[in-house]
Amino acid sequence: MGATSATAVSHKTTGAQRRLALREMRWAYALLALPPVLIYLAVTAYPAIFSVALSMTDYNGGRLFGGTRPINFVGLRHYARMFQDQYFWISLKNNLWIVAISVFGQIPLGFVIAYALHRKLVRFRDFFQTVIYLPSVISTIVIAILWQAFFSPYGALTEIIRRFFNPGWVNMIFLNPRLALSAVLFVILWMYTGIYMIIFLANLQKIPPEILEAAKIDGASEAQVVRHVVLPMMSGVIVTSAIYAIAGSLKSFDLIFAMTAGNPARRTSVLAVYMYDTAFRGAPDFPMANAVSTFMIIVSLLLIGIVLLAARWFRSDYDAE
Repeated sequence: MGATSATAVSHKTTGAQRRLALREMRWAYALLALPPVLIYLAVTAYPAIFSVALSMTDYNGGRLFGGTRPINFVGLRHYARMFQDQYFWISLKNNLWIVAISVFGQIPLGFVIAYALHRKLVRFRDFFQTVIYLPSVISTIVIAILWQAFFSPYGALTEIIRRFFNPGWVNMIFLNPRLALSAVLFVILWMYTGIYMIIFLANLQKIPPEILEAAKIDGASEAQVVRHVVLPMMSGVIVTSAIYAIAGSLKSFDLIFAMTAGNPARRTSVLAVYMYDTAFRGAPDFPMANAVSTFMIIVSLLLIGIVLLAARWFRSDYDAE
């Protein structure tokens, strides 16, 4: 009887200790998670919600707290104005071009280069890896100024074409909207491909080389190895890279602002530059600028959703094979 009582007491003591340990663990998790959650709420969540609320008012600066004029709710009036502005549609179209060059240009090119370097299909592997990644670590403003000088009427491109191809060539790149945007897209492709090359190269090194060699022994060509072995194993990385590319493309500002400032005639503007011009150039229109930022978030979420649906479809296609 005494032994049974001692055992019951021991079990009760052990249970109490476990509950205490579990409670302490929960408090530890809460304390560890609290600082990043507070930072996220203060830096990201609150400004985003406040921006959405501000886009539905007539607030135009200087009277948010303690002002003499009340802030009136106007609903979606600024969104309607935004959709009626031709420069908004020009900026949106240019942003979609940047998204396209990022998703269908940088990612495939970065993957091809990474695969060639990983499989040692080219010589001087370390040299090419360094040179291709180097633009990613240089200041965006510095790159914009350098390429602006290169494409300018008195820059290196003009001298090269006049000396080797057409002595009378007139450089109209920054005066022609299509050529100016093409120059910007080229610089974006050149600048950020190295990031995806490094991402893919790091993940290609995680694939056991025995799998690739076994596929080659079974008679698979290099293209078949990529199609049936490498791509299925890299699908998650590709999806993550696409999401990263879309988010970065819709935030494009510094390169374009320093390189063309949205000109000529705002024909190379993007949504971020359009938002900046609306808020700070000429008569400030903060509610409409907030409407543009809200629209950018919505477009980003829609494009990311499309990417996730496409990734699910490709995964089901691979599973079916």
